Amino acid sequence: MPGVLKVMAMPFKLCVPVGKGATLRLFGTSGIRGVVNEDLTPELALRAGMALASLKGRGAYSLARDTRLTGHVIAMAFASGLMACGGDVLDLGLLPTGALAFLTRELKARAGCMITASHNPPEYNGLKFFRSDSSPFWPEDENELEAIIKEGDFKRSSWETMGKLKRSDLSQSYIEALAGSVRLKRSWRVVLDPGCGAASLLAPEVFRQAGCRVDVINAVPDGRFPARSPDPRPDTITGLCRAVRELGADVGFAYDGDGDRMVVVDEKGRCVPLDVALAAFAAYMVRSRGGGLVVLTVEASYCVEEAVREAGGKILKTRVGDVSVSMEVSRHKAVFGGEPCGAWICPQFSLAADGVAASLFLLEALDEIGAEPSEFFSGIPRYPVVREKVPCPNELKARVLALLGDKLPSAFEHVRELVKIDGLRLELEDGWVLVRPSGTEPVVRVTAEARAEEQAKAIARRALELVKKALEEAMREAG
Repeated sequence: MPGVLKVMAMPFKLCVPVGKGATLRLFGTSGIRGVVNEDLTPELALRAGMALASLKGRGAYSLARDTRLTGHVIAMAFASGLMACGGDVLDLGLLPTGALAFLTRELKARAGCMITASHNPPEYNGLKFFRSDSSPFWPEDENELEAIIKEGDFKRSSWETMGKLKRSDLSQSYIEALAGSVRLKRSWRVVLDPGCGAASLLAPEVFRQAGCRVDVINAVPDGRFPARSPDPRPDTITGLCRAVRELGADVGFAYDGDGDRMVVVDEKGRCVPLDVALAAFAAYMVRSRGGGLVVLTVEASYCVEEAVREAGGKILKTRVGDVSVSMEVSRHKAVFGGEPCGAWICPQFSLAADGVAASLFLLEALDEIGAEPSEFFSGIPRYPVVREKVPCPNELKARVLALLGDKLPSAFEHVRELVKIDGLRLELEDGWVLVRPSGTEPVVRVTAEARAEEQAKAIARRALELVKKALEEAMREAG
């Protein structure tokens, strides 16, 4: 008889049979994620490890974790599954996600797994998988892995051929490689705020080895994230802004829980809007390479597109999530890829979103052109963006989006285009709006942008009304 496994798909709850014909969706926009012991269980981690070794075969697999209190539990269960099916586990301990991805490539591992829930609250954890080239698993990889978890078709090893576990601290290899990839003329004074997350010990050392004078706040690793939310936003990094001002620093950087996202604070202690930072750096990458392609997601601002095109570059838009961005960067040999959330992919170093690398390369850009942060970002136009969300059970998201398929375009005048790359994005004469089911929360997100603030608010209000009505209709249909 097939067992029953409780799983989570970024992060909605399903109780599904694990056996022939079972319907299972584990992967969201960034791996498998959920509340530990409710949605993400050690049993699921065990099966994921068995599935990965069954899929990729014998050989070495890299493993690391962020600071979450449940990291050891999930990591040990996952490692046991890998070894049970013949995989050798190289446990790299506490690392940011970007370092795990980089070392997976450098070690020529079969694959890598990061135990993290990134920017989610401390009760969450997850498994994020990486290919041997440092890129996150592509959708086809995830589908293959998920099918094995669902079917339980594991290739178990005999007792004498099970894999082995080795623990090793290779953080210095990453630190030296990253710090050695830049040459700074100026001794920058930098304030770092890792938020008690995975970059707490490593990021300061990277900047010191690159020749910076470094101050740190919130840099004691603690999976409870007592200093601030693991999600760095303007309202959660006020301490960093204050520290930059009080210390007279040149720049500040904040990271999320696993260090794959970065937020920048200028020398005046002001948080730089995420779209503005993305636009300025993307344009710099294009100019410094004499052209090239930049990969963005469908929720990127007008200002990013305009900056890239003005610099002589081209744009390719893809689905939200670093998996999609990385995949297109790799496929099209793009010079850069990024999301407005602060997840940047700098392919000159790796194919993973890496906040520590992104912040150092941004500093290198400032150093190269001899600009203060405020000057570097000042040329980017700032358009009003409104971001809202509507709570929505995950099982109703698809129906809500289907109901909006016809209603959303007909509710607005002068619709230039309906883009269905990820959710529904309407290109309007005076702005745009994106309605998209979240891949990390039980919500439907609404993002609107226009040339004027009142226009953006009006567009967002209209879209929100439609989403709420569609949700009510979907709930009535579901009984």
